[in-house]
Amino acid sequence: MPNVELVPLKQLSAFRRIAIGTWQTSYDPTVYGSIDLRMEKALAYMEAFRERTGKRITVTHLVAKAAAEALHRCPEANAILRFNRIYLRKSVDISILVVQPDEGRSKVDLATCTIRNADQKTLYALALEIEEQVGKVRNRQDPAMEQGKKTLGMVPLFLINFMLKVIAFLTYALNLDMRRFGIPRDPFGSVTVTNIGSLGLDLGFVPLAPYTRVPLMVAVGAIKVQPVVEGEQVVPGKVMRLTSSFDHRLIDGFHASVLAKAMVDYLETPFEHLDKIEDLPATQETLATV
Repeated sequence: MPNVELVPLKQLSAFRRIAIGTWQTSYDPTVYGSIDLRMEKALAYMEAFRERTGKRITVTHLVAKAAAEALHRCPEANAILRFNRIYLRKSVDISILVVQPDEGRSKVDLATCTIRNADQKTLYALALEIEEQVGKVRNRQDPAMEQGKKTLGMVPLFLINFMLKVIAFLTYALNLDMRRFGIPRDPFGSVTVTNIGSLGLDLGFVPLAPYTRVPLMVAVGAIKVQPVVEGEQVVPGKVMRLTSSFDHRLIDGFHASVLAKAMVDYLETPFEHLDKIEDLPATQETLATV
């Protein structure tokens, strides 16, 4: 009789295959941090945005835009490591993890929605692009992503570690465009944002995945009502915990403080830092009330 009764899981999602090939015993440069944010003004901004434009935005949209602006303020953190040398990216590209239905295998999978030059786009433009890309991802209409998953799906599990290292070496160390071989171009970008609050979690730290070469992961927690101090009084407040995992080889405490300050500015005072509500395109119903 074996020590543990086991049965192999034969049907694996693309994400699970990649996860198996990603992590192994290694020296870990990851630093973890968190910050609590007051979200009353952000919630008011999202409602005003929806009333003006008819478009629904979420906290994920705000965090993605704030992360892009944070990297714009701190370009030294927008970097990758190649042959032990730091290279700065020329653009700020944001990826958002998206749950993708996968009825044929493990019910759901994870995919990415990538926004190029996110710091140069308004929140409204960013929201439209995210909506379009998420729709394509969930409906499996993104050819590059589907081809990439198909390619990885053909790799035997005993070779997946080696294969991911080879892909990372070719696409980042050698900086080759591998789209002709079914490998999407830089799908994870400068920073990856994931909303764990949608799962009911208010705290969670996302591990860095070496093959992505992303030095910064941001997890968005659920908004909770908590006691907060205003002046000398304790009052109920709507608080969200934002956590981050970053590569200490590229981002140090100074960089982290600049990034955190930018996130606070954009999320706690959105009316001052994000799109002006009065400048947004209005729905016919909004125009009729003006």
